[in-house]
Amino acid sequence: MAVITRDEALSLLKKYNKDSFHIQHALTVEAVMKWYANELGYGEDAEYWGIIGLLHDIDFELYPQEHCLRAPEMLRGAGVDEGIIHSVVSHGYGITVGCGITIETEPEHEMEKVLFAVDELTGLIWAAALMRPSKSTKDMELKSLKKKYKSKNFAMGCSREVIERGASQLGWELEKLLTMTLQAMADSEDTIHEEMERLD
Repeated sequence: MAVITRDEALSLLKKYNKDSFHIQHALTVEAVMKWYANELGYGEDAEYWGIIGLLHDIDFELYPQEHCLRAPEMLRGAGVDEGIIHSVVSHGYGITVGCGITIETEPEHEMEKVLFAVDELTGLIWAAALMRPSKSTKDMELKSLKKKYKSKNFAMGCSREVIERGASQLGWELEKLLTMTLQAMADSEDTIHEEMERLD
C-alpha cells in the first residue's frame, strides 16, 4: 500500500528534523498508529498507518508557523504519493496555524481520524509520564492521566479542544480515546526507546 518504505520515511523525517524531541514524537505517533491499526482491524495496513504517523509533523521543526502547509512540497519532492500527503495534512484540520491560515483538509479514513485524535494526546501523555518517578507510561493509571488532562495548567501546549474533537470525529467517548492511547504508548514505550538509542 505504501509507495514509500519505512526506512525511506525515517530518512526523510531526519532530513528535515534534527531535534530529538521532534524525532521521538514522530516515533511515538508511528508506534501508536501501528498499535491502533492492529487494534481496529487494519493489521495488514499497520506499516502504512505507521508511516503516516512518522511523517505527520515533517514540516513542523523548520516551519512551525506554516505547519501542514509546507509538508506537501517536502513530501512531493521525495516522490511521496498524494494519499499520504492528504493524510499528513488532514491532522491539522480546522486548526489555524501561526501564519493565520486554517487547514481545510478534512480527515476521511478512520486512520486519518485516529491520527488527528492521538497527535496532541501522545504529547500530553508523555508529559504526564515525565512527571512520574518511573518516567514511564507503563505504570500510569487512567485516573492519573485524567487528573492531568483536567488540569488546565498542565501541558498547556496540548490542545484539549483538538483531542476532544478527535474523539468526536471517531464517534468515541473521550475516556475510550484516553484509555486506548495510554495502552498504545505503554505497549510501545520500549520499542521507541530502543529506536531513539539507535539513532543517537
